[in-house]
Amino acid sequence: MKIFLICPVRIATDKEKIKLLDYVAMLETEGNSVYYPARDTCQVDKTGGFQICFDNRKAITEADEIHVFWSPESRGTLFDLGMAFALRKPLVLANPEDIIPEEGKSFLNMVCYWSFLEEEDL
Repeated sequence: MKIFLICPVRIATDKEKIKLLDYVAMLETEGNSVYYPARDTCQVDKTGGFQICFDNRKAITEADEIHVFWSPESRGTLFDLGMAFALRKPLVLANPEDIIPEEGKSFLNMVCYWSFLEEEDL
């Protein structure tokens, strides 16, 4: 399966980077092809980030499934989630142990709900 991992890149803490690398290794050990932006998207971008978004869009389009390592501070995560949502991609939460649902309507609650949907409901 081709998986795109949405996650923080520039603002990822050392602890998050270790968790992300372990998660990618686990998925790849299971035989999946994982697109990990910190590794697979060139982060040197003279266009102010446009090329990064363009490259990620291509990889998200080609992915069978999207996994998200939720970090509410990551603007790139929100941007990539928007693309994945528009493309009706199935979503898996990569770090559910770190997620605490909020009261009422919120982006986090929407992402949690999305992760439970079947592909035909997207």
